[in-house]
Amino acid sequence: MKKWIVSALLLASCYGHAQTSSDAERLRISAERSKLEAAGALEDSACYQRFLVNSCLEEVKVRRRDALADLRRQEIVLNDQARKAKAAEQLQKIQDKLAPEKLQQEADKRAQDVKDYADRMARDRQKTADREALQAGEKAKSEAASARLKSHQDKESARIAKQAAAAEELKKYNQRQEQAKERQARYAKDQASPAKTAAKPLPA
Repeated sequence: MKKWIVSALLLASCYGHAQTSSDAERLRISAERSKLEAAGALEDSACYQRFLVNSCLEEVKVRRRDALADLRRQEIVLNDQARKAKAAEQLQKIQDKLAPEKLQQEADKRAQDVKDYADRMARDRQKTADREALQAGEKAKSEAASARLKSHQDKESARIAKQAAAAEELKKYNQRQEQAKERQARYAKDQASPAKTAAKPLPA
C-alpha cells in the first residue's frame, strides 16, 4: 500500500510538471495503470482470504484486463494523435520549403554559393599565375646572370689568350732581333779580320 502511495505521488509530481496535454495524458494513463496494478494486488490478497479463491482471482483478472485494455486503447489514441501531429508538422515543413519565397531564397543562396565558388577559383588561378610569373621572372634573372657571368668568363679567357699570343709574338720578335744582331756581329767580325794568305801555286 505504501509503495502504491509513493508511486502515485511520484506520478502526480511528474503529471504536474508535464508541459503538453499529450504528456499529461500519458502520465495520467501511467498513473492509472500503476493504480490498477496496486489495486489488483490488494484484490488478489483479499481473494486468498475467501473460500472460492480461483473464482475470485478470475474475476479480479478479468476486471484488471478490461481496465488495462481501456488504458491501452487510450494510449493507442494518443500515439495516433502524435503520429498525425508529426505528419502534419512534416507536411508543414515541406509546404514551407515549397513556398515561393523559400524557393527564391534557396535559389538565391545556390546562386551566391556558385558565385562564391567561381570567385574563389578565380582567386586561386590568379595566385597560381602570379606565383608562376614570379618564378619565371626569377628564372629569367638567374639565366641572365649566368649568361653575363659566362660572357665575362669568355671575354677574360679571350683577353688572357690574346695576352699569351702577344707575349709569344714578342718573344719570337726578340729572338729574331737577337739572331739579326748575331749575324751583323759575325759579318762585322768577318770584315775586320786580315786578308787570308794567298794560296800556293800549283807545282809545275
